[in-house]
Amino acid sequence: MIRCHLSRLMGEHKMKVVDVARETDLHRNTITLLYNETATRVDLETIDRLCRLFRCSVSDLFEFIETESKDTSKGH
Repeated sequence: MIRCHLSRLMGEHKMKVVDVARETDLHRNTITLLYNETATRVDLETIDRLCRLFRCSVSDLFEFIETESKDTSKGH
């Protein structure tokens, strides 16, 4: 699973969605999806703009968390 830490970064910088949208020229809906961790895909340009705004690395913005795979087949 990929976790997005945009909400934490925004909180640390005391920024609202509208502030991030204005500073990055990204659509508010894109930021909201990332903030709520409901985005299913992210453009590299979006990641670039957010990392530049928060002066952070990609690993500060996103984190890979290994999850246990669930085997739904019976008998295994």
